[in-house]
Amino acid sequence: MEQRVRVKQTYDNGTALVVHIRESACSGDCHKCSGCGAAKEAVLLTADNPIGARRGDLVVVESRSGPVLKAAAVLYGAPLVLFFLGYFLGDRYWGLGAPAGGLGFLLGVALVVIYDRKVAAKTDFHYTITRLVEKARTEFEAREDREHG
Repeated sequence: MEQRVRVKQTYDNGTALVVHIRESACSGDCHKCSGCGAAKEAVLLTADNPIGARRGDLVVVESRSGPVLKAAAVLYGAPLVLFFLGYFLGDRYWGLGAPAGGLGFLLGVALVVIYDRKVAAKTDFHYTITRLVEKARTEFEAREDREHG
């Protein structure tokens, strides 16, 4: 999985603190749909910095997709599967498909919350800066641009 992030700080141990601005589910193209007012969230991550990116650089970080896909499968799959299982079993044995489906869905949501607290919080998401997208401008470059137009 790749994300574009801005380097906030670099460290001597070969890592960097990067900031990722998480857009809303609509991808932040508010000008296309008149906007929804969704707030943007800044997420700080520590990433390996083998390319020597500097503070202010716009870079691409990569992470393994496996843990993210597993978490997404649990997040979306458990409530959905338990809803249908509850619906069909409830309808077949008690004639109460909708209430049993609702209980199955709630059980799935509870399992997701437990999973998030026990497993996902301990999952090691490892990020690596893989390439430079845009170099940060130095103070000298910014001053030159202001003075010359």
